[in-house]
Parts: sequence; C-alpha cells; structure tokens
Amino acid sequence: VQLQASGGGLVQAGGSLRLSCAASGVTFSRYDMAWFRQTPREEREFVAGIRWSDGYYADSVKGRFTISRDNAKNTVYLQMNSLKVEDTAVYYCAANPSRWLTLPSTQAGEFAYWGQGTLVTVSS
Repeated sequence: VQLQASGGGLVQAGGSLRLSCAASGVTFSRYDMAWFRQTPREEREFVAGIRWSDGYYADSVKGRFTISRDNAKNTVYLQMNSLKVEDTAVYYCAANPSRWLTLPSTQAGEFAYWGQGTLVTVSS
C-alpha cells in the first residue's frame, strides 16, 4: 500500500487549501481514509476521516474542513477553508481496510498505512 499526499503550502489566515492523497496497491473503496496532523511540539492528532462516503471530523475543524473521496481516482481530499494559524502542521493521510474495525477510527495507532506528509503553513 502506498499513499502519496500533496497540496500543502503557505497560505494566509482565512484562506483555503485542498490536500490530496493518492493511494495505490489497494481496493480503495474498501478502505477507511483519514487525515492527521502533527507539529513538532505535539503528538499526531486526528483531523478528518471517511468511511464509504461518510465523513467525520475533529471538533477543531468541523464546519471548516471537508473530507471527500473519488474512488475512480483512488484519491481522498481534504478541503480546508477559513484556515487559522493553529492549523499549521504537517498533514498525513492514513488508510485502513474498513473490515478491520466495526467503527472508523480516530486513533493514529489504529491506522496501518501512512503517507509521507505535506506541510501546511498558515500565516497571520
């Protein structure tokens, strides 16, 4: 399983970015996908996840971020709007076969496959 994240960059507070994560080596539609983020001072934290077409979010991003997937392209997206300085982090995509867990996870330790990370920097 390979995950390739892209789309990070520098943006001003209030702006938008869209992250992408392309998967290969998997039957993509049968995988839970998620985004996590990490700063140098903090542990990796859950941002958003999607099982089938149902998204779920951390409270800190609810209403601002939207996760979606295109199974034909084996890609999951994270649309980030109204970005804040505190959203600055390295963002990672993660994947798990949906059959592994009864409910989709928000715990980094429960995801088996990870992308390399893409840096998002939000300036004030």
